[in-house]
Amino acid sequence: MGKPEARSGWRNAAAAAWVLVAVACAAYMHWHLRRETMDRAEERLVSMCEERARMLQEQFGVTVNHVHALAILISTFHFEKFPSAIDQDTFAKYTARTSFERPLLNGVAYAQRIFHHEREMFENQQGWIMKTMKRQAAPPQDEYAPVIFSQDTVSYLARIDMMSGEEDRENILRARATGKAVLTNPFRLLGSNHLGVVLTFAVYRPGLAADASVEERVEATAGCLVVVVSSNQIPTNRYLGGAFDVESLVENLLSKLAGNQDIVVNVYDVTNASEPMAMYGPQSPDGKVSLFHVSTLDFGDPFRAHEMRCRYRQKPPLPWSAITNPLGTFVIWMLVGYIICAAWSRYDKVSEDCRKMEELKTQAEAADVAKSQFLATVSHEIRTPMNGVLVVQRSKILPFNVGMLDMLLGTDLSMTQKDYAQTAQMCGRALITLINDVLDRAKIEAGKLELEAVPFDLRSLMDDVISLFSSKSREKCIELAVFVCDDVPKVVIGDPWRYRQILTNLVGNAVKFTERGHVFVRVCLAENSKVEANQVLNGTMNGKDGKVETTANGAFNTLSGFQAADERNNWDYFKLLLSDKEPHMDELECDRSYQNDCDCVTLMISIEDTGVGIPLHAQDRVFTPFMQADSSTSRNYGGTGIGLSISKCLAELMGGQISFTSRPFVGSTFTFSAVLKRSCKDTSSDSKRSLSEALPTAFRGMKAILVDGRPVRGAVTRYHLNRLGIVVKVVNNLSMGLQTLAGQNGVKESREKLSMLFIESDIWRPETDILLLNRLHELKNNGQVHELPKLVLLVTSEADKDRYGSAFDIVMYKPIRASTIASCLQQLLKVVMPERKDNQNRPSFLRSLLIGKNILIVDDNKVNLRVAAAALKKYGAKVHCVESGKDAVSLLQQPHCFDACFMDVQMPEMDGFEATRQIRQMEVKANEERKALDLMEGSTFVESHLPVLAMTADVIQATYEECIKSGMDGYVSKPFDEEQLYQAVSRLVVGTKESAV
Repeated sequence: MGKPEARSGWRNAAAAAWVLVAVACAAYMHWHLRRETMDRAEERLVSMCEERARMLQEQFGVTVNHVHALAILISTFHFEKFPSAIDQDTFAKYTARTSFERPLLNGVAYAQRIFHHEREMFENQQGWIMKTMKRQAAPPQDEYAPVIFSQDTVSYLARIDMMSGEEDRENILRARATGKAVLTNPFRLLGSNHLGVVLTFAVYRPGLAADASVEERVEATAGCLVVVVSSNQIPTNRYLGGAFDVESLVENLLSKLAGNQDIVVNVYDVTNASEPMAMYGPQSPDGKVSLFHVSTLDFGDPFRAHEMRCRYRQKPPLPWSAITNPLGTFVIWMLVGYIICAAWSRYDKVSEDCRKMEELKTQAEAADVAKSQFLATVSHEIRTPMNGVLVVQRSKILPFNVGMLDMLLGTDLSMTQKDYAQTAQMCGRALITLINDVLDRAKIEAGKLELEAVPFDLRSLMDDVISLFSSKSREKCIELAVFVCDDVPKVVIGDPWRYRQILTNLVGNAVKFTERGHVFVRVCLAENSKVEANQVLNGTMNGKDGKVETTANGAFNTLSGFQAADERNNWDYFKLLLSDKEPHMDELECDRSYQNDCDCVTLMISIEDTGVGIPLHAQDRVFTPFMQADSSTSRNYGGTGIGLSISKCLAELMGGQISFTSRPFVGSTFTFSAVLKRSCKDTSSDSKRSLSEALPTAFRGMKAILVDGRPVRGAVTRYHLNRLGIVVKVVNNLSMGLQTLAGQNGVKESREKLSMLFIESDIWRPETDILLLNRLHELKNNGQVHELPKLVLLVTSEADKDRYGSAFDIVMYKPIRASTIASCLQQLLKVVMPERKDNQNRPSFLRSLLIGKNILIVDDNKVNLRVAAAALKKYGAKVHCVESGKDAVSLLQQPHCFDACFMDVQMPEMDGFEATRQIRQMEVKANEERKALDLMEGSTFVESHLPVLAMTADVIQATYEECIKSGMDGYVSKPFDEEQLYQAVSRLVVGTKESAV
């Protein structure tokens, strides 16, 4: 049984046990609640039964007390009174009138105690003879108890000797001996057929002490009160008695109490415990009575025992709580069990999912490794043949290439052949760019893309990016411009290649999708961008129109006069970013960033275009890899859709974000931020690493007038001229320019220093050629100007030059940048430019380093061998080529004569990693032997280390790590980047030389 089946079996067993526990808990609760209900019912039964017994005893006691009072009355007014104060009529009337005090008595009779010797005299006095219960003459005996007074209700007891009945005789004897009321056995009363008892109470002579003995009590007895007597009994002596109707007594009592209908009350005479006699109530039903209570009754007779038995008339009902609560408990248990079972199942499922995820993770990691290996292989297989076709030049430090196409272009070719070769070279570079993008995306997904941190000149880099698209913008006759705010540092620290990659992607897309208008790149600090955004009160959103200010002729106040997607580059908001003062000469030499050296700065870069915009339905997937806005976009404009996704990832790696605003058929504005570091003073001077192009200083102090009717474009042109130190006055039209030139402000010095007059092509009209020239000559002849300024026309296409250029000294093509302006003005003004002292990067310097060096190249591809050998031989290196790792290991056996080795990574039989490891092992062994020998000879030991550079088309980080791990000193990528190739060789060879010395 597998683990899932075992867990399922345990779960089923636990579920069954849980159900049993739930049933047991519900049953226990039901039993407990039922037990509580029965206990409460029993307590209630006990309470009611005890209450009834107590009240019955109290009622019986009250009656006995009344009988006792009647006995005292007779003792006082009849005994030893001659004549007696009480006769039959008086007794009958009194007892009749006080019968309400004895509601439970049938009647009361008084039997006087007569001794045998007194019988004859008594009968003579009474005029009747005593009779027995059977109505016969009383037989002779020691004592008699004839009834002399009786209540009318029991008048049939008159003359009957109560001592003639055996039970009555015993009662009389017990009553006079104890001084308490004595009861008979229960019997049926005549008339009502109720059960009753006869109460006999002794009547004593006055003066009997309370603690008298039995003999004293017997001696003091005068008679007795008989409470009831049977109809066939005749009293024959002096005693007082009465008949108690027990059933009526209990009935009257129960009728006064609540809950009488709920319980059944039985009263028993239990003098004979084996055969109790029922005095009241129905007999108990057959079977076991669930709830039953017995209360003892004390009627004052010490010789008889009575008790009250109580039970419920019906079985106490089971409360609903005894059903609902257990059922609810069972349901709760089941729900809890279900939750636990579900949680258990969920836990098992999650555990299983985690296990599967771990497996998938392992598979994914393996797939990632496989993908990396696949990319490395594909990259190598694609770049290797491309290396023989062309190289991709990344900088302008070295002005030549070594690819086969480059070698072909260096030969004598016809114009057609040269065109074919250049077309092939352009397509090859496009292919390399696509390959680089795909590899970048793969490295980003693998999290292995690392950013450099080198100083670079931000403004020069922006100019370089713009120059890449200058020819395309001229073909489309669109404005292409870049503007960097004055407070942005000149030199920053970051990754210039990745920063350039983002800009190239975004600017390339903007130029590609724009057919009229402009593409405007703007760089400012993030805090200034936020202030500017707060000033835009009615800014536009994606796909929604907003109110945009226009000029008098209906054009918009933007760079080109066309409406843009948002208003941030409109003049009203753009002017907030401009400095109010003209830049001073010294400010152009120093970097404003030195005020806060070596801290972070967040740049906000926006690329605004007036192109086709992005459809609303496609804006959500703009940054999705390999996605286009629609199929028509892909057909009309081309592209893979990977550039924006790479730009987004790179911006996030730089600590920023990327977003956009787009309106269909109006344009788009992409904005991204990047966190860079301000460069300290000591790093900004490293021009080789900062990629900074030093601007000439020969134009500082010159003054110029710019005629441009669009303030945003005029501010951008002024920015580029200010970078050269030229002080610029911007005017809206040609008339104002001539007025400024004439010096109407009266400042003579300003007229003397005015050197140039820049005019935008859309301001110029052909009919103004002669008028302008005549006006300039007129100003010179009048002495208002000493020397005519040079006229410079700014155009966006070659067609504008042919149309307007005849009257101007020079025509300057857009996009303008500081270096192109300097080059044009050098030709125009005949300014001598100082040469840059960077001979350390020139080919002659590299030749001096590499000449005569023995370099081993190992590659299984003969084309790569030829390309690498040709590149190195140009600088005098002696190159030896082999095609396998084994041959390289054989040639590098100690000792050898090589100064460096270029090792291909992927080769049959023995790859470059294994070959390098064996070379290092041989070096370690040889160094140990040489060290021991030098120690014996006393000479200085110099460690031998051959620089080994990997030649690979795989630029993934994992490959670089494997190169370092195997003992290589670095690598150069294919196709060869000459700067990387020569700098790596020179660094390693020079380092080896210095260490050897």
